[in-house]
Amino acid sequence: MTAELVRGQNHPVSHSRVEIRVSAGTPVLALASLADEQGRFAGDAVLAHPGARSLPGVQAPGELADRHTLAVDLDAVAADVHRVGVLLVLPPGGPARFGSVPAPYVAVADPAGAELAGYTLTGLEAETAVVALELYRRQGAWKVRAVGQGYADGLGALLADGGLPAAAAAALAAAALRTAAPAAQGDGTLAALRSQARDLRAPQAPATPGQNQVQNPAQNQVQGPAAAPEPPGPVPVSGVPYAGTPGPAPGGDTGGSPPTINYAHPRRRRTSTEPPEPAPRAAAPQEPGQPPRPVAGDASGWSMEERLYNQVWGMFEDLARTVAAYRSAVEFADSRMDRELDEALSDPRHRLGGSGNAARDTARARREELVAQAQAVLDRDLAQLIAESEVVEPALPAAYARWDNPVWHDSRATAPPEENPLALRLGDLYLPERPDLRIPMLMRVPLERGIWIDNGRTGSEAAMAMDTDRLRRAAMDMAVAHAVRLLAVHPGDRFSVHVIDAAGAGAASLAPLVRAGVLAGPPAAGAHGVTQTLARLTRRVDLVQMALRAGAPEDLPPDVDTADQLLLVHDFPHGFDDRAVTQLRYLADEGPAVGVHLLMVADRDEASAYGPLLDPLWRSLMRLSPVPDSHLADPWVHHAWTFEPDLPPHGSRVLEQALDRVAQTRRTTGP
Repeated sequence: MTAELVRGQNHPVSHSRVEIRVSAGTPVLALASLADEQGRFAGDAVLAHPGARSLPGVQAPGELADRHTLAVDLDAVAADVHRVGVLLVLPPGGPARFGSVPAPYVAVADPAGAELAGYTLTGLEAETAVVALELYRRQGAWKVRAVGQGYADGLGALLADGGLPAAAAAALAAAALRTAAPAAQGDGTLAALRSQARDLRAPQAPATPGQNQVQNPAQNQVQGPAAAPEPPGPVPVSGVPYAGTPGPAPGGDTGGSPPTINYAHPRRRRTSTEPPEPAPRAAAPQEPGQPPRPVAGDASGWSMEERLYNQVWGMFEDLARTVAAYRSAVEFADSRMDRELDEALSDPRHRLGGSGNAARDTARARREELVAQAQAVLDRDLAQLIAESEVVEPALPAAYARWDNPVWHDSRATAPPEENPLALRLGDLYLPERPDLRIPMLMRVPLERGIWIDNGRTGSEAAMAMDTDRLRRAAMDMAVAHAVRLLAVHPGDRFSVHVIDAAGAGAASLAPLVRAGVLAGPPAAGAHGVTQTLARLTRRVDLVQMALRAGAPEDLPPDVDTADQLLLVHDFPHGFDDRAVTQLRYLADEGPAVGVHLLMVADRDEASAYGPLLDPLWRSLMRLSPVPDSHLADPWVHHAWTFEPDLPPHGSRVLEQALDRVAQTRRTTGP
């Protein structure tokens, strides 16, 4: 089983011959360094790089790539070498910093190919060179340590920090990077860049049965345009162990930065020893010089579902970065024009000689030229993304598809699923530069982060233009649609839905669920119903936690439902006393780890009487709106994305049809 290391952690290396596997999601240089016991470089032969690949006991890769393998023979390493470092370096002309690319993953594997230890380099920002990990001698044996030490000034600074003179460090860094410079150039279109990073974070070796491999949730990203100016200050996304989706995003919903969107794609648990199927490659262009025609599922993954998930993630990042490049270029053009106008107007010769008007016209013409160039690049990239969206959207499975997708109306395509889905579509995301280009907003399941649908007056124009009753009904309809989707895309016996509707105000929206008989029980009404439902789910959480700690999940009482549970709470906090609020917070915090998930419909202003008591609850939930609202941000450049919920078409019976199939499946498979 692979030991997943965190920064500073070490692990024994029981084999003298090992290989270091690097998966970066973007082309990097993978180098090896040799150092003494104090970690200092000594002599000339301290770095294995493409121009000098072999050192005693170490063989480095010979080219720039997003995946590397370094061969290490620890018995052949010189006696005065105590540390073998693995260095990752961004190439000239490539991404400007590690913070803007997927977090690299580095693993040590034995001769048979089994991974001994792995490390995901999270938390990198401005660094362009990093010591990923090191093999080191300890009391006559070798160990591996996760290092993650980065250098914003590049490989030269890294080598100088290891004791090389500045001139020698610069010369050695230049020699190592010289072979990478030509490969970093080329077509800057999204198609070419997507092709370079196609195999983003595919598993390095097949998982053994029962193995749970972990990686950073922010990994599965497709590198954006290399030629684009790098926007400052992306929001970092922290990693969490595999369990589904990330924890609360920075800023929450209590002011400050908007919550970030994170598709959270850790490695999936697999029981097959077969490698993932290769992704279909883009079709050849119809004409020379044109980008390849997009293909649905054009990403890595163990299944078409996973490849489509990765492809949607890549489209999301591509759109974020190409718009960021356009906005940055326009901002630069504006600032340059302002500077040139200031210089022209501050020169008395221009004012007295009448040449000021010409200087102003020249400055404005330069600005328009720069903006036109940026617009042309943006239009090219947007056209490519639109073409990709047109082939991806029809190919999405039911869990990812819009309600108006034919997959929801085809009884053959919506047969009872045999496995849980990878993710769930919550709605669409778009930017003002191209509102018709919609990226599906997918959330990993199981829902490790609860959802809060805001039925109050938000700052969006759509919410302010809608009367209170319609807004509340839209929020509840949206919650019911999510619940129906969850039921429809899970196997019939693997999901139960509980409803708390203390005042009965959501009866109209809940009617399809009640009529189909797919709820775990009638909607709980009144304070007594709230208390009973919360007590039942709290007991389930407590019992499952105790069983898991004791290592005896099979010893659960027979009345404990082992299926995943969804608690849909309408009109919170109506009907909740202080004890019920405490139980709800407990379910939001502890429930997801043992299969109890929260979907809440509430107006935060109405809950203000509880004061700061509820602040942690609000921050722990993903806030969504029943009408278009630009309150979400991406984790790279912090664009304000407009979220629009995915609701069934008006007058459609798609929800009833999906519920009929769920009910039929349960009758067929029930006792």
